[in-house]
Amino acid sequence: MPTDDRPWQDALLALLGLVLPVRCVGCGRADRALCRACRADLAARPRRVRLVAGVRLDAAFEYEGLVRTLLLELKLRARVDLTRPLAARFGDLVRAALAEAPPGTVLLRVPPSRRGAARRGFDPVVLLLARGGVRRSGVLRRVRARPAAAVAGDTGPPGGRGGGRRDVGQKERSAVERVAATVGTLRATGVDGRIVVLVDDVVTTGVTMAEAVRAVRSAGGRVVRCVSVASVED
Repeated sequence: MPTDDRPWQDALLALLGLVLPVRCVGCGRADRALCRACRADLAARPRRVRLVAGVRLDAAFEYEGLVRTLLLELKLRARVDLTRPLAARFGDLVRAALAEAPPGTVLLRVPPSRRGAARRGFDPVVLLLARGGVRRSGVLRRVRARPAAAVAGDTGPPGGRGGGRRDVGQKERSAVERVAATVGTLRATGVDGRIVVLVDDVVTTGVTMAEAVRAVRSAGGRVVRCVSVASVED
């Protein structure tokens, strides 16, 4: 709930600001991690809806500006004090998706990269779900990535050793290469005959979420909704 409706909370934050100086991540105003004006701006931003692998994706926000800053602060600097404005709307969307689905629907988290999870030491999506009042049911399993030589366009250097593009990241790959590098990297278990709602933090190209949908379908489940904190506009 925004602190605008809790004067005592604003007074407490002002007092804490004297001991632990902090500035708004949005505008730089002193004594607030996120000031009233920036919270109001965030609350006024529209939700986003798109299709991924033929499934509706509801995103709490567009991934730009203040939303991008908040998520990066959370993921890269463990700024858990910034979760409330993101978690509230994200939690609402997840609860709505589950309410519209049949009883017994499984909520699955699309797993983060192993490198990102190891670096952070916590899962930002699980944290946002918890603070949004939603209990996560399970998580997809990440399996070994496909060999670099299997990625479209990766023929490797002369001599047949492969690995010509082994160190190339997702952003440097073409759309075809991103798909080829992602297909087969996720596995779902315990979803045979079950209805599933998938959740993730940010959906950009939609390739990873599409792979999650594929993994659930391959395991005999059916995805009826995808929900994310943010989405990159097409």
